[in-house]
Amino acid sequence: MKKSLILSVVAITAALVATTADAQSSRRNTRGVRGNAVQANASSSSNSASKAPRVILERLPKVGRASTLSAPSVPGGTIIGKCYMKDRRWIVLEAKYETLDQWTDRLVFTWHVLLDTSTATEADKKSREKIPPYSYFSTTVSYVNIPRGAHAASVCLPPSYLERFGEPKAVGLVITNPEGEILAGTSESEIPGIKSRTMWWNESKIMDSKDKNGEPMIERRQGLVDRSKTIWALVNPNDYEDVAQ
Repeated sequence: MKKSLILSVVAITAALVATTADAQSSRRNTRGVRGNAVQANASSSSNSASKAPRVILERLPKVGRASTLSAPSVPGGTIIGKCYMKDRRWIVLEAKYETLDQWTDRLVFTWHVLLDTSTATEADKKSREKIPPYSYFSTTVSYVNIPRGAHAASVCLPPSYLERFGEPKAVGLVITNPEGEILAGTSESEIPGIKSRTMWWNESKIMDSKDKNGEPMIERRQGLVDRSKTIWALVNPNDYEDVAQ
């Protein structure tokens, strides 16, 4: 069924191309340069451009097994004891970004993730449950009061998602300002027919694709959450800025 996902995808989305190229150019030249170095729809007006946050997306989350981790252990007593003796791994998607302005009021991070059902760690092949080949998750997280420098952003899926729906095989991240202007973003994919560095989640040919029997290849699901709502909030907390409520 994967083969039916091999679709023609439009060449690298213009917004992401402009974002990546401008961001890299800004970093190579100087951090003191004024203006909007990474805004996709940059204005020719220098006054307008100088107000836009300057952001560089330095590292995108890894895909596949490399994005899974065992939860950190927290000491403490319980009444019922330990229920699950087997190690369970979380899907932990982490990105690194850098802000070039002394202070940035707010940045909006929109995540897009596809899990590959064939890699589910606890799949029951004898089960009558029919799960489409891929599961799609998306969520938006806003950070506020961001000082200049390097920062991390992360979202997670609990172990049951890895066990039932599989590993992340395509991940996309777009950073915007509150007005929705793209400041930085890109994607990575190991799925045939879905190219890296494209906004594949906007492609109806991909998101609404069907197999030879007319069944959906992708099912949209809920569950992707910011790390601050999980046990991972206790890990390297200084790397993450305050999440807007």
